[in-house]
Amino acid sequence: MKKLLIFGIGGFVGPYLAREFQKHGYEVYGSDIVATDIDGVAFRQANLLAADDVKNLVSDIQPDMIINLAAVSSVGASWNIPQTTMSVNVIGALNIMEAARKLDTNPKVMFIGSSEEYEESDKPISEGTPLNANNPYGISKMAQERFAEIYRERYGMKIYCVRPFNHTGIGQKDSFVLPSFCKQVAEIEKSGKPGTIKVGNLAAERDFSDVRDIVRAYRMIIESNDCTKIFNVGSGEAHSLTELLEYIVSLSSQKIDIEVDPERFRPVDTPRICCDNGYIKAELGWKPEYSIFETLKELYRSYLK
Repeated sequence: MKKLLIFGIGGFVGPYLAREFQKHGYEVYGSDIVATDIDGVAFRQANLLAADDVKNLVSDIQPDMIINLAAVSSVGASWNIPQTTMSVNVIGALNIMEAARKLDTNPKVMFIGSSEEYEESDKPISEGTPLNANNPYGISKMAQERFAEIYRERYGMKIYCVRPFNHTGIGQKDSFVLPSFCKQVAEIEKSGKPGTIKVGNLAAERDFSDVRDIVRAYRMIIESNDCTKIFNVGSGEAHSLTELLEYIVSLSSQKIDIEVDPERFRPVDTPRICCDNGYIKAELGWKPEYSIFETLKELYRSYLK
């Protein structure tokens, strides 16, 4: 049975990724800075910024594959803590690469990039779109990817990089936009009376996927043979936050007013981000199985409960 080690398993995506690989016959190990209990996962606590912790963990488990989910993963948060963003997203990744490099087995390693690495574009973003991040999070992901390229070339390591677009689902923190909308609307619905929700920039258009589609893509990519190919993963459709909010509000029976909160605006906000997913469809046969509206309905109902 092949072994997968997931760093950052305690975050939103971790349990979904663990289940995806368990369903396909893998023995899954997980690590995070805080203790986490996930069904069927052998957990080991470790600080990604402590190089010896990472080295000892990788040496003990001897995984066939390593996927790193540990990150400062919010653009908004990255503006507030740019130093921490660079430390976790770049130094943490280097600690994993160094630990994996010292194994004789040459495990496959995957790092999660982002659509935020690309320059602004009104057109769907393909893998050929120039990289030119305009926020600390995107810049950290560009740096991580460049180091991965160097380690592939210098040491012959099998390091995979992927650039997912926005994704959501049950379990994502309500500091992210769609869970925030769903939670606020559900709380008004449960109150049984009209209410007001606070929002940021509703003009932004984003390509949102269901997290279950995203983790399926991660598995298909790391199981593929060519680690030099970098894939975008997204639905291929962009929706304005206005459209998505209107849909969520329509799920409630209450009258809901919308208040724009200037504090929820980012210093720089890309107007439109949409994925051109033609490459992963053609190369690996991946395509989305969930619509964002199905996902939003599930997310809203989870807050009602």
